[in-house]
Amino acid sequence: MESKQLKWFYLLVLSLIWGSSFILIKKGLLGLSAIQVGSLRIIFASFFLLLIGFKSLMLIPKLKWKYIAITALFGTFFPAFLFAIAQTELDSSVTSILNSLTPLNTLAIGVLFFGIDFQRKQLWGLLIGLLGSLLLVYNGAQNNPEQNYYYALLIIMASFSYATNVNLIKRHLSDVSPVSITTGNFVVLLIPAILILLFSGFPEQIHLEKTQKAACFIMILGVLGTGIANILFFKLIQIASPVFAASVTYLIPVIALFWGLLDNEILTPVQFFGAFVILIGVYLSAKK
Repeated sequence: MESKQLKWFYLLVLSLIWGSSFILIKKGLLGLSAIQVGSLRIIFASFFLLLIGFKSLMLIPKLKWKYIAITALFGTFFPAFLFAIAQTELDSSVTSILNSLTPLNTLAIGVLFFGIDFQRKQLWGLLIGLLGSLLLVYNGAQNNPEQNYYYALLIIMASFSYATNVNLIKRHLSDVSPVSITTGNFVVLLIPAILILLFSGFPEQIHLEKTQKAACFIMILGVLGTGIANILFFKLIQIASPVFAASVTYLIPVIALFWGLLDNEILTPVQFFGAFVILIGVYLSAKK
């Protein structure tokens, strides 16, 4: 498959995987605290990646490990906890919508700190996608006035964290295997995540049925939504621009909204229209 076609394939697969992540977090929070969800997500992903990618760690140059550690923090550690905490107050669909700010932040950080080039069409695409996201957020807030939208700030923080991560990988790790980057990220995070989990009260509640059921959802999230998805995402970054790679967050809300609908979250005609606007934004932001 040619690089041009392959990047769209990765974009679609990642959208399906990450669009499903928010409902998995929601299910996990039924039996776990937000801190436990974040740490278990990292732990499950770490063990999976060590099984399939341990040998790839030898391929990481010594001078690159500092960037592996930094991208581990920005790309996984901070967002894992920020999203889980935010979803204690916000619907999974709303959380995914706010996450679509990532491409705009990626472009802003890339231009300000990494010197990346962009064209006017890309900027218009990002702005149109953002407009679609705002439509979805505004309509969701009107239909769910009981939700605490101050928690939306946590998603914005996670969005900036993701945006920084994308630019760092493109600048400093483009010559490193995606499996090596992903496995290295989680090797760095495994011990801190285990310590956080142990001090979260998890050992005292692991015997509870609801805790075990919730942990199963987070295991799926960790292996599929974090481990496998990160490998695909790093491959996407390496064959496409940072802004195109971050544009996956425009498609994620579309998937998450349908999962939310199945879980009795509200989906209105305005939200459908906002999803359509987002798709237009993805198309324009991807064009050179």
